[in-house]
Amino acid sequence: MSSFIDEVPIRVRAGHGGAGSVHFHKEKFVEFGGPDGGDGGMGGNVTLVAEARMMTLENYLPDRLYSAADGDPGLGQNRTGKHGEDLVLKVPVGTQVFDEQTRELLHDFTEDAETFVLAKGGRGGKGNVFFKSSTHQTPRFAQPGEDGEELSIILQLKLLADIGIVGLPNAGKSTLLSKITHAHPKIAGYAFTTLSPNLGVVHRFNDMFRYTVADIPGIIEGASKGVGLGLSFLKHIERVQGILFLFDGGNLILEEELEMLRNELGSYNKTLLEKPFLIVINKMDIWDDPAFTEEIKATYSHLGEIVFISADKEMNLEYLMERIDKVFLWERSKLAYEN
Repeated sequence: MSSFIDEVPIRVRAGHGGAGSVHFHKEKFVEFGGPDGGDGGMGGNVTLVAEARMMTLENYLPDRLYSAADGDPGLGQNRTGKHGEDLVLKVPVGTQVFDEQTRELLHDFTEDAETFVLAKGGRGGKGNVFFKSSTHQTPRFAQPGEDGEELSIILQLKLLADIGIVGLPNAGKSTLLSKITHAHPKIAGYAFTTLSPNLGVVHRFNDMFRYTVADIPGIIEGASKGVGLGLSFLKHIERVQGILFLFDGGNLILEEELEMLRNELGSYNKTLLEKPFLIVINKMDIWDDPAFTEEIKATYSHLGEIVFISADKEMNLEYLMERIDKVFLWERSKLAYEN
């Protein structure tokens, strides 16, 4: 079973350039052959490429050195050495690349197949033919190749989800994700079932438009300070366009729980509090009295829009998705509604 790894430090080294050649032309019946040493080959680059099908950085071993190939030395007869082969490292879309020493953001991958040359290979040295002149007919020296760039970086993954599902442990986040997308997270009936984010794709109106939803592991009080699963997964909702605050209808303390969740998000990153949100109360199938839901709506209307669902029984899910379309994604979805 694969692990969800969202941060890893690695080292990269581009290839060294090949040395230039010191060589002299030799040919039968030619008494004095001139210099004909070729240039060294370029060192290979280290290039990162975003891959939409990747969901984790588990392929990378912490602090391992990933090296591109060195260029070959130059050859006689003005032949340039073979260039070193580039090293291509694939990373998930949403990966950010930081310089480990300065913490500078070097690149942020937001699209599939996006490429970034992280470390450039060294130039090959000039062969001795380059240094021939009218006053220096037989140079017996050549340039060495240049070193390739080398640096230590941190790869950090932030899922590129449109919608984030946030709630306390066992609120039903994974179940909801499995019902509205093609994701199949492992689900069990106890707290902290989800130990890593799950990502799924919602297809709307015969696939006229689609969006991604992330189920973020259960947040408890103190998460932003490292309590419970801590802040290790809060980074994955920083880029979302909207948040679903999901609550367990069978154990509802709505105002206090919502305040706690928003406090934790705000402690981690205050901009999360500016994102639009819907309050979603799950497990509504346990109530037989429709008037009870109306009473809850009236009591808590000051908190925001409330949607009642049962993810397990698939009750009211279409209405929830309609509200997601219109509250969070209207610019993308309105063409589908108009047609």
